Amino acid sequence: MIFGKTRLELKVGIFVFIGLVILVTFVLLIGDFKTWTSGYSINFMFNFVNGVKIGAPVRFAGVDIGEVKDIEFVFLPQEKKVKVKMIGWVKEEVKIPIDSTVWVNTLGLLGEKYVEIMPGEDHNNYLSPDQTLVGADPIAMHEMAELARRIAGNIDESIVKIKNKEGTVGRLLYDDTVYKELEALITDIRKHPWKLLSQPKEKPKKR
Repeated sequence: MIFGKTRLELKVGIFVFIGLVILVTFVLLIGDFKTWTSGYSINFMFNFVNGVKIGAPVRFAGVDIGEVKDIEFVFLPQEKKVKVKMIGWVKEEVKIPIDSTVWVNTLGLLGEKYVEIMPGEDHNNYLSPDQTLVGADPIAMHEMAELARRIAGNIDESIVKIKNKEGTVGRLLYDDTVYKELEALITDIRKHPWKLLSQPKEKPKKR
């Protein structure tokens, strides 16, 4: 009787152990932990990251190679300003040239923000673990809005000049003198086509 109870407890224990293994494996897969993959950390320094979050993908030439592990503020005494430091994890087999460029990119217009690394050309020197790569800051939305406002203002100003018969385009559209001069030039060339082949005489140089 005791032997049968022991066998039952053993079966229950094995079943519970298998269940725990499956649960842990499932949690690791859902969390996308890099437990089974070796890699190293590199730092990205920005003035502005435009909403990049921890866990955002890190891409190298458009290929996913890691993710953002941490984001923190760093004060640089030499520049007397606060910058954003992103700590990225990348796969060990990926070698990043030291002259590579990095910036914050977006999937589509309003998609997920991620870190994009464009490979450099110095294949003799690669980033070592915990080395820093200075990034190009993305354009903020208010700067884009200001740029659009300036472009619209320039377009309106150009339209007003054209309507007022100002500038080259305005004269071409509204001033008949330009058409008459052009017509006279075409007529003269038709009568004297040799003028197209003649070269203007050089003025004698003064001594």
